[in-house]
Amino acid sequence: MKRIVAMCVALGLFCGLALSIAPSAEAKTVIKIAGMKPEGEPETVGMHKFGEYLEKLSNGKYEVKVYPNSQLGKEDSYIDQTKRGTIQMCATGTQMSKFHPAMAMLETPMLYEDLDHAHRAMKGDTFKLITDGFAEKSGMRTMNVFPLGFRHFYTKNPVKSIDDIKGLKMRVPNIPLYTNFAKEAGISGQPMPFAEVMTSIESGAIDGGDSPLSDIASTGVYEYAPEVTKTGHILVLHSLFINDKFYKNLPEQDRKWFDEAAEMAAEDVWKLMVQADQDAEKKITAGKGKISEPTPELKKYMTEAGERSWTLFTDPNSKQHVPNAKEILESAKRYAK
Repeated sequence: MKRIVAMCVALGLFCGLALSIAPSAEAKTVIKIAGMKPEGEPETVGMHKFGEYLEKLSNGKYEVKVYPNSQLGKEDSYIDQTKRGTIQMCATGTQMSKFHPAMAMLETPMLYEDLDHAHRAMKGDTFKLITDGFAEKSGMRTMNVFPLGFRHFYTKNPVKSIDDIKGLKMRVPNIPLYTNFAKEAGISGQPMPFAEVMTSIESGAIDGGDSPLSDIASTGVYEYAPEVTKTGHILVLHSLFINDKFYKNLPEQDRKWFDEAAEMAAEDVWKLMVQADQDAEKKITAGKGKISEPTPELKKYMTEAGERSWTLFTDPNSKQHVPNAKEILESAKRYAK
C-alpha cells in the first residue's frame, strides 16, 4: 500500500512539473476572411496586411486565413456567410448597398478629383455619413475603407471625343449605379458577368468596358480591347467587414487590435495604390495596349454625366434614394483641394 501511495505522489509531482513548464499561451483563434480578387491585387493585399497586423498585435492569439479569388464562393455567397457568422470576415464594396443603400455612394461617379481627395473624405465625415446605420441593418460592421483604383475605359477603338463615347456598347456591372451612369453618358450599357467580356468583345457584342488599371492588367482584357482611356469616372472602394455579433463578443482589448489592424492595412493599400497603377500601366503597354488621357472636353462631358447621375441617390422617388445623400455629397466636396 505504501508503495502505491509513493507512486501516486511521484506521479503527481511529475504532472505538476509538466504543467509548470508547458506553454500557457491560449490556443490560436482562426479568423476566416473571403474576397473575390486574385493574389497581388489591392483588395487581397489589404486582407493579408490585416492578418499580419492582427497576428502581431495579438501576439499570435489570432491567425487570419485569407481566401481570395472567390475560393469560398461568389460575392453574394461569402457576404451571406459573414452575415450568418459561418466565417468572420469578408472584403467587398457596393454589394453591401442591398442592406444599406448609402453604401453605393462610396462609388459615386465623378465625385473625387484624385486619390488624395478620396482619402481625405474617407478618413473624415464622408465615410461616417455613408456607413451610419449599416451595422444595425446588415448584422456586419465596416472595419475600414481602401481603394481598388479608378475605373477607366478599355475599348477596341480609340476614344478621343464625345462622339466616340456616345453609342458605345460597353459592359457594365449589373448595379443601378453603373447602368445609370452609362445611360447619362450616352453609353449603351450591357450588364454581364466579367467572365463573358472577352468573348463578347471578340464577337462584337460589346465594344469594351471599364475597370481599374490593376484589373485591366491582371485579367488581360487589354489584349482584346487595347485602347485604355483614363477617364477615372468611378473610384472603386472596398472595405473589410466583420460579423457584428462576433465583434461585439470580443474582449475590449481584442476589439482594439482588430480596429488597429484594419486601419493600418487600409493605410497601406492607400499608399501602394499609386505604385500599383504604375505597375499595371507598364504591363498593359508592354502587352501592346495603348493608354491615353481624355481631352478636356471629354473630361468635362464625363463630369457632367456623373453629376446628373447623382439624382439616383438624391431623388426621393428613386428606388436607390439615400435620405442623407445631399449631406454626403456636400461633405465629399469639402475635402477637395
